[in-house]
Amino acid sequence: MADKLSLQQRRRVRLRFQLKLKSSGRPRLSVFRSGRHIYAQVIDDAQGRTLAAASSIEKAQRDALKTGADKAAATAIGKLVAERALAAGVTEVVFDRGPYLYHGRVKALADGAREGGLSF
Repeated sequence: MADKLSLQQRRRVRLRFQLKLKSSGRPRLSVFRSGRHIYAQVIDDAQGRTLAAASSIEKAQRDALKTGADKAAATAIGKLVAERALAAGVTEVVFDRGPYLYHGRVKALADGAREGGLSF
């Protein structure tokens, strides 16, 4: 069974396939969360490059936040990535939650990005 994909990888592939069908050329806002930090990127898949990124591991965010692993940090990172995406000229994205449920920190990041001006 070594050649089988893990459940997490299968969820990620299934979600990315659906996003590709529904994105209509919009960049995707991709989320990665670890036990200690949260990361977000706005990725243009057509060109294969990252347009904007933010994470709770950046020095300014580490100093401002109590921890990188709570909803407050996720909301702050969502607002920051939205600000950077708007500066890069991106206003509409598709939300790529990856293998994570749309709940907790992932939902907080999405809400922060919406507050920051991104629409999805």
